[in-house]
Amino acid sequence: MDGMKFRGVRGATTADANTPEAILRATRELLQQMIEVNSIQEEDVASILFSTTPDLNAVYPAKAARELGWTQVPLMGFQEIDVPGGLDRCIRILIHWNTTRRQDEIRHIFSKGATCLRPDLAQKLPNSL
Repeated sequence: MDGMKFRGVRGATTADANTPEAILRATRELLQQMIEVNSIQEEDVASILFSTTPDLNAVYPAKAARELGWTQVPLMGFQEIDVPGGLDRCIRILIHWNTTRRQDEIRHIFSKGATCLRPDLAQKLPNSL
């Protein structure tokens, strides 16, 4: 498709606890918001990277994407470095997406405790999400 670009869509959130339920709930909510506000279709996604802070290890957050039915997209999880004073229980997502949108049209999502990471982007999120 003419004008197609390879873009990154960023997101971050926090889980309420180090349990499979809390991690998957937070990841699913964030992923759904990222998909919805950007109108992302699975067939246009090249891959998705998931990272968690070291205090989240009860489940792979990528499992949330599989539970949403995204079975064809390559997924990979990583652990963030343990930065002193860093944000606890943080989940980050980077979607590699083929799109015709310009860079300034991409909506990045920072929610819950992760709004402190990018308050400039978090303020743009509608209250309904």
